Amino acid sequence: MNSDSQPGHVDQIKQTNAGVVYRLIDHYGPVSRIELARLAQLAPASITKIIREMVDAHLVKEAQYAEPGSRGRPATGLVLDTAGWHFLALRLHQNTVTITLRDLSTQTLVEEQHGLPHDGQQPLLAPLTELIEAFFTRHQQRLERLTAIAITLPGLSDNTPESAAHELPLAQALTQHTGLPVFIQQEVSAWTLAESLFGAAFGATEVIQLVVDDTVGAGIICDGQLLHKKGRARVEIGHIQVEAQGALCSCGNRGCLETVVSRASLLRLLSQRLPFHPESLLNTETLSIEALCNAALQGDGLATELITQTGEHLGRMLATLVNIFHPQHILLGSPLNAAATLLYPAIGQALRQHALPAYHQQLQLSPTAFPEPGTLGAAALIKDAMYNGSLLVRLLQG
Repeated sequence: MNSDSQPGHVDQIKQTNAGVVYRLIDHYGPVSRIELARLAQLAPASITKIIREMVDAHLVKEAQYAEPGSRGRPATGLVLDTAGWHFLALRLHQNTVTITLRDLSTQTLVEEQHGLPHDGQQPLLAPLTELIEAFFTRHQQRLERLTAIAITLPGLSDNTPESAAHELPLAQALTQHTGLPVFIQQEVSAWTLAESLFGAAFGATEVIQLVVDDTVGAGIICDGQLLHKKGRARVEIGHIQVEAQGALCSCGNRGCLETVVSRASLLRLLSQRLPFHPESLLNTETLSIEALCNAALQGDGLATELITQTGEHLGRMLATLVNIFHPQHILLGSPLNAAATLLYPAIGQALRQHALPAYHQQLQLSPTAFPEPGTLGAAALIKDAMYNGSLLVRLLQG
């Protein structure tokens, strides 16, 4: 190691260690310093120094707690001090922006939703900055120590302008305007991160989340890290071909997964097949995914067939990802979860047929904990930045 690289290397170690300690206190608090040193595998002197800095910065505080089986005096442990530490979480979705003021525990303090005046030609910065400034003005009495801004954006394949997903100067420009660090991520990836930090995949380090709704996308976590973490691309599983001569897709290709399992595609298939099934319960219903799932659960043959075929398509595609990434957990975020008792067995059967046995035997398949993530994905970006130390060190330095 050359001498020029040593200071940065030491700073990175300090950042990593501080993040590890913060995460452990969040997960196990109240926790003693001795137990913390054991969990973090750090020397007691290092723990003492890190904790002193966090206490002085009002990010951690001491709390008394009763130790299991003890009748003596309460022990003194460490917990996070999140009071007064705020951040702004934004979600841009379908020409609207949701703005949420949260504290570092991710608790919602204030939330608003506004139309986003964006025609695809002008940069997002101006209207977004105006909305943020107006939010600050309306709620200035609630704002205390504002730490950061986190934003989730749709992916390139969503029905939104490309500039919304690829406006690279946005974070830098907002930072220059507000003086706050800005974290931006594609919303499916951020949702996947939220599920791993707060939801159905809590504690898992290898996760695949599939989102099937108006579009089809995926988020992947490998070794505890979000795939494409430093970019805003998403895993475009919806644009992998499954039918060589299938329907034309919005991406320009034919027979993509999205053309057979997305909301619009399923309703198109349903309307095409329904005239040949006069016995179907759906002949008396307004066609929707909710009606399709309800009919399938009531034993309707056509609805059951469509749900089962959808599960087979998803299972075959997921098998490819399983063979590549060997996840512990697969999550599905979709309105089709309403028919999970039919959909999941079909997915599981296709996985067993097409994935390596050693990779699928211990695999957990479940719905997302959050059917609608809102700004929780943005909150996950802040939590992750505290856990990896990047935002935490900034707060410690004042």
